[in-house]
Formats: sequence, C-alpha cells, structure tokens
Amino acid sequence: MTDPRVEASPRFALWDLGFRPFYLAAGLFATISIPLWIAQYAGALPDAWSHAMFGHAHEMLFGYTVAVIAGFLLTAVRAWTDQPTPTGPALAALVLLWVAGRVTAVTHFETVAALVNAAFPIAIAVAIGIPLVRSRNRRNYFFVLLMVLIGAAALAYHLSFIGVAGLPVLTSLQAGLDVVTLIVAVVGGRVIPMFTNNGVPGNRATRNAVVEKFALGSLLALLAADALQVAPWLIAVVAGVAAVAHAVRLFLWQPWRTSPAPLVWILHASYGWIVAYLVLRSLAALGLFATSLAIHALTIGAIGGMTIGMMTRTARGHTARPLTADGFEVACFILIQFAAIIRVVGGMLFPDAYLVTVGGAGLCWSAAFAIFTVRYWPVLTRARLDGKPG
Repeated sequence: MTDPRVEASPRFALWDLGFRPFYLAAGLFATISIPLWIAQYAGALPDAWSHAMFGHAHEMLFGYTVAVIAGFLLTAVRAWTDQPTPTGPALAALVLLWVAGRVTAVTHFETVAALVNAAFPIAIAVAIGIPLVRSRNRRNYFFVLLMVLIGAAALAYHLSFIGVAGLPVLTSLQAGLDVVTLIVAVVGGRVIPMFTNNGVPGNRATRNAVVEKFALGSLLALLAADALQVAPWLIAVVAGVAAVAHAVRLFLWQPWRTSPAPLVWILHASYGWIVAYLVLRSLAALGLFATSLAIHALTIGAIGGMTIGMMTRTARGHTARPLTADGFEVACFILIQFAAIIRVVGGMLFPDAYLVTVGGAGLCWSAAFAIFTVRYWPVLTRARLDGKPG
C-alpha cells in the first residue's frame, strides 16, 4: 500500500484516465444543478431548463448519472482488457461532447440537443467497444449495448418534444432509468461482495446463481414492461418479484456487518434503496403510492449513493491512495442518505410540506457533492501517488 504521507505529483493529470474528468464534471454538475432546479421550481428562476420538470429529470439521468457511468467504464474497461481507452485530446473531446449536451439542454434548439445528447452515450459505447472487441472480452460486451440503449432513450426523449416520436416523454425517461438500474445492479453484484469481504474482516458475502438470475432477469423484464407500456398490474408483479430477488441478494452480502467500513456500508445502504424503489414502484403501479417518491428512492438513494460511493473508492484506488474514508467522505455518504430519507420518507409523511422536503433533500444532495468536489479536486487533477500512469 502506498504511504498516505507521500504527496501527489504537481503534474496536471486530469486527462490521464476517464474517471478523472468525468467524476470531477459530475461532482460540479451535481453541486450546481440541483439548486438551480429548486430555484426554478420555486419560481425564482423560470428559465433554468426549457423543459421545466422534465428537464430536471433529463439532466440528472443523461447528465450527471451518465457522466459517472462514462468515467467508470472508460477506467474499468482498460483494467479489464489491458487495452487503452481514450486519454488526452480524445478524452477531452468526449468531455466537451458531454458539456455540449448540458448547454443544449437549456436551449430550445431541440434537434441539436437530441443529436448531441444521443451522441454522447453512443461515443462512450464506441470508446469501450473497441478495447473490448480487441481483447475478446465477451463477458462485458453487454455494456456497449446498454450505452447504446441509453443513447436511444435520450434520442426518444427529445424526439417526443419535437413531435417526431409518439412515445410519451415519461416512457423514455423510465426506460433510461431502467437501463441505469441494470448497470448499477450488475456492477454492484460484481464489486459489493468482493469489497465487503476485502474491507470487513471475517465477512462472508456470497452470491447465489439462482438469485443472481432472478435479480438481473427481473430488471430486464421491468425494462421490457416499461418500454412496451404494459398494464399497471403487470408492472406491479414484475417490480414485486424484483424487490424480493434483490432483497435476498443484499441479505447474502451481510450488510449488517459493514458499519466499521464506510467505503463498504455506503454501497450496501445504496443498494438497499434499490429494494425500496422496487417495492414502492410495485405499490405505485397499483395506485397505492406516489410514483415520484418511488423514483426518488432510486435516483437519490440508490443511484446517488452508489455513484458517490464508487467515485470515492475508485478514485482512491486508481490514484494509489489508501482505501479508507476520511471525515469528508463519511459526511458525503451521510448527506446523500439524508437527502433520500427527506425526499422519500419526508415526502410520504408530510405531503403538505412538499417544497420543504424537496428543498431539504436538494440542500443535502448539493452539500454532499460540493464536499466531494472540493475534496477530490486535487486527487483527480494530480498524478498518482506511486508515479504510475493513469
């Protein structure tokens, strides 16, 4: 393990590997965008996004979340294949394409926005597909397909506003969320048991082949059901089955033993929100729960928690820093959990205080990512502590 007292090289290293600029961009965007949206929602900033409520959902999904996924995949694929992924000017071009998507999202140039926001995940699919094919890493080919599906969902979203596609806007957003949920579940299933056993002495997190098939298969079924716009009762059944499968999956990882390791418990807590989302999604399909609260259990609790947990851990690992969380990182993890609890539980218990719960959750979310961005700015912009490339 690298001595934590060793100082990082002052060399500017932002473009050395995919996680660096995309994690930093995601952190900055998550910090700034939510206060802007809350200001718009409260009437203080009416033109923050051209699509109002849908614009907020679009940017959290195709802006923030896809940026984190891009940074993770560009970094992980190089490790999986021992093949190069974009660095330097090529990586900067990908970041510029992502930035162009954020700029066009606040304009009324719908055709340009459609092309740019669909092009980014497709470009990432190409960037990871080349090294995967070269190395014949067939096990991970499906990540290419999933990024293409995200691009298709982004395109469908914009075409709905143009009037070219008859697909409802909410359907394209839900399909995009379903794909992201599948990515989180796949990556989580690979790394959470391993990180748990490595980071918590004596833990025996396990995987069961049957549970794995049901867990991932049920999410694929939910994606298909949402895309086909099937009857609500069928959505409820599929989501209910998925909830049970993922609850069993999480139980096998022994989350109750992870409290001594913040870099581990944040992943377990975040995965628990997937279970909560699926339960609430099933109830919402039956008209027993507000769909928006179910969605925020997924987006804030699961996706927000899992992404900030993975960003901190992978950034530490790929810059040769110790795999231990400091007080700043623990604060980030707790704030994200508070954001989810305030938005979902608070929204359920205090429906008349909707703006208060939205504002409180947004404040916690933005504070978490502000801390992350300030804390990890030097980590992401300076060279590895051990002097190795990356």
